Amino acid sequence: MNFQPKLKEVEMKNMVKNICAAMVISLCAAGHLFATENNPNNDNKFMEENLNLIQEWDKTFPQSDKVNHKKITFHNRYGITLAADLYVPKNVTGKLPAIAISGPFGAVKEQASGLYAQTLAERGFLTIAFEPSYTGESSGQPRYVASPDINTEDFSAAVDYLSTRDDVDAERIGILGICGWGGMALNAAAIDTRIKATVTATMYDMSRVTAKGYFDKMDTDARYELRRQLNAQRTEDYKNGTYALAGGVADPLPEDAPQFVKDYHAYYKTPRGYHKRSLNSNGGWNKTSSLPFINMPILAYSNEIRSAVLLIHGEKAHSRYFSEDAFKTLQGPNKELLIIPGATHVDLYDNPKAIPFDKLEQFYKEYLK
Repeated sequence: MNFQPKLKEVEMKNMVKNICAAMVISLCAAGHLFATENNPNNDNKFMEENLNLIQEWDKTFPQSDKVNHKKITFHNRYGITLAADLYVPKNVTGKLPAIAISGPFGAVKEQASGLYAQTLAERGFLTIAFEPSYTGESSGQPRYVASPDINTEDFSAAVDYLSTRDDVDAERIGILGICGWGGMALNAAAIDTRIKATVTATMYDMSRVTAKGYFDKMDTDARYELRRQLNAQRTEDYKNGTYALAGGVADPLPEDAPQFVKDYHAYYKTPRGYHKRSLNSNGGWNKTSSLPFINMPILAYSNEIRSAVLLIHGEKAHSRYFSEDAFKTLQGPNKELLIIPGATHVDLYDNPKAIPFDKLEQFYKEYLK
């Protein structure tokens, strides 16, 4: 038998592989030389924006005497400087487990996320409550923009910051997302392997509710009409040189407002939870912020999360199905769904009788060890 043709074929394949490998190496080397020649002073180094942060206590909850508090900043990969409140338990030494917290969707760190952060710090965790890009005291222009990509990145940027602190154990970092930031937290857990434990509280899947409406009642025609309206708004915004806001929580409430809207009003529009920098308490998000959420499902790879996840939701919450459906996709024995009897969506913002802080402490101590 004549093996020569096969031998030549093998030699040819090997030669192609070698050529391809050589090309990759050459391109990488050329890219490095090009970068070195054109960035002799490392121009790609990011400098954080100097934010004008309010220093007095202006939270919607009282300050604890069990933790030290200060404001800090960190940055994400998109060049946006984020503002956060840092809470550190008093009288502790050594490297601590840490938790990054954000939400609800349209809130600021002075509201629910700060309450969660301060309470968990009282229980021994170093925590930060941060505001997502374009909101609150964080930077980013234009203001009041939501993005499934950038807001997921915000969680990973928080992990960047925590991982590089001398008082944090980089192998014991968790995250917690409230409301719409619960979905972002799950998305971050799916991509960021440094996150060892994730909690979502009263989670919204913002991509699902935007693209399909509540309880998935929006059909293809309705979705097309939404796209048409939002793109018409883009044209109008560009023409006007400003971005129209969608409006925060309705005030005054219409007589036929559903109960969950009344619950939002009772939090965001009353002294209980109102804050002057909160989007939901005031003018809301940019109208066109909804556009990317229609086309970008944020939980597409949640079934690949290997780290621990705890989903918490209220029994009477209109949004309960988001957590229940998300839980069905999660894999592994380290995933848990906890339904709080009698609790509504907003109860998990600030109701101490509804928020299971003992369970949160137990969960984080188990998986951040």
